[in-house]
Amino acid sequence: MDGVRLMARFMGPRHRREFLLAVLCVALETSLELAIPVLMAQVVDRGIMASDLRVVLVNGGLMLLCAAVALCLGLAYARFSARAAMGLGANLRAAEYAHLQDFSFANLDDFETSSLVTRLTTDVTVIQNALVTGTRPLMRGPSALVAGLVYAFVMSPRLALVFLVVAPLLAVAMFLVVRHVSPLYRVLQGAMDQLNDALQENLAAIRVIKAYVREGHVAERFHAVNEHLASTATRTFRTAVLNTPLLQASMYVTSVGILLFGGQMILEGTLTVGAFTGFMSYVLQILNSFMMISNVFLLLARAVTSVDRVSEVLDEKPTIVSPPGAIELVPNGSVVFDHVCFKYAEDAEKDVLSDICLDIPAGSTVGVLGGTGSGKTTLVQLVARLYDVTSGAVRVGGHDVREYDLVALRDAVAVVLQKNVLFSGTVRENLAWRDVDATDEQMFEACRLACADEFLDRIGGLDGELGQGGAGVSGGQRQRLCIARALLKHPRVLILDDSTSAVDMATDATIRKNLASLSDVTKIVIAQRVASVLDADKIVVLDDGRVHACGTHEELLAADPIYQEIYESQVGSGISGEVA
Repeated sequence: MDGVRLMARFMGPRHRREFLLAVLCVALETSLELAIPVLMAQVVDRGIMASDLRVVLVNGGLMLLCAAVALCLGLAYARFSARAAMGLGANLRAAEYAHLQDFSFANLDDFETSSLVTRLTTDVTVIQNALVTGTRPLMRGPSALVAGLVYAFVMSPRLALVFLVVAPLLAVAMFLVVRHVSPLYRVLQGAMDQLNDALQENLAAIRVIKAYVREGHVAERFHAVNEHLASTATRTFRTAVLNTPLLQASMYVTSVGILLFGGQMILEGTLTVGAFTGFMSYVLQILNSFMMISNVFLLLARAVTSVDRVSEVLDEKPTIVSPPGAIELVPNGSVVFDHVCFKYAEDAEKDVLSDICLDIPAGSTVGVLGGTGSGKTTLVQLVARLYDVTSGAVRVGGHDVREYDLVALRDAVAVVLQKNVLFSGTVRENLAWRDVDATDEQMFEACRLACADEFLDRIGGLDGELGQGGAGVSGGQRQRLCIARALLKHPRVLILDDSTSAVDMATDATIRKNLASLSDVTKIVIAQRVASVLDADKIVVLDDGRVHACGTHEELLAADPIYQEIYESQVGSGISGEVA
């Protein structure tokens, strides 16, 4: 019932009306087809046997009319059901995608990307196919079965007793097949997720694969998941197709039994040839109804699995939402961490961040240093409320981030993440990702501040194509374009998460100098190089999820052993450049 409600909900009024029209067409078509055997019996008994040509012509004409109208109704059903199914599919994909936009990072951690792709594509297609190809047999099968049995018993109750023997055995066999196959469909969709995951990973990392000459290795991995999908599909459909030989065997046994007993009844004079001819027509309809019901059960079993998988996405509650009466404006860029603790999973034994206390004034520049896994990226993700704190509070502009409208907060906080992402299209389209009304002058100014103006002419200016994922530019150029894009948001807080790691020292210094001129923007810079945070108003050293030390470069260099170690290792090796 949940699946039915889901489809009714997302079908919408228009497509729901088309679906009801499709059901009506099937019902009328079935009624007309059921009338044909009755007319055929009249043709044989009252027309041919009685040599009455008028009865043959009248009833034959009615049979042709019923067949023609049924054909038109079948075509109308195909049109209405296809439109309803395609509309439902489009609405489901749109609803899933829109719901995904509300997911927090914590929600996204619960689903693999490949699984989400499958749920948006393959699972929706399965639901569409079930609606298009399943509605007709679902309506025709039971109605034709019941009506056929009624007509058969009316024509010859004695001969119809054959069905009472065959039908229960056939129903039990169908039930066993469907019950065994249903759970296999979920396994099959899981195998499809694994295949998509392997494809996505291999295609995204194709340059690394070729650089390390590992084509053979990834081909073996893909072969393994492909074979798993093939074996799962084989096992699933090998069981599913058992219904066909079972139905055919029952059909032959029933037909032979009816021919045997029916022939004896005709010889005894208790059954007419016309009644027997009409009875055989109903026999075929009844057996075809069993076939349709069996096939539609298998189809619905797979569709139910896909509906459940789609429902899991739609029923997932976003862990981070805007509160009632949310604050719509961030007054300034001050950031305060008030005894913040955080862990990604509730059952995690240890916090990723422990008792973080920081006060960052508006317009200041703060550098964050620390070893791998010290919690630097996690720390700044809390500012834009990409995750919620486990305990304590993060305040931006004097208010807890949980009090803000999410759109307003994230508009005021620009985050250039460690993994830089550019989209297919031109430089202009990527820079205007948030501010679609930005002028060329504003874009050029943002590029100047990020030192992206140095290479714009070489890639075709603002209208230069970047390629898929920014493949047409280098890593350093991609970082600078991402910084320019963030600046066009006109943020209150600008977070650079190791965003100049692929940039040379001179360019890095120029970018830092340009950003320093933005006195109304709070800058939080995560870096691996001391030189990148040397001029910051405050430098925070994280160690194992805790604030180990906090101060200026001179203060930390004089008193903090971790900072001294980082400084000495980089200055001694020349990593941080000339430091005075």
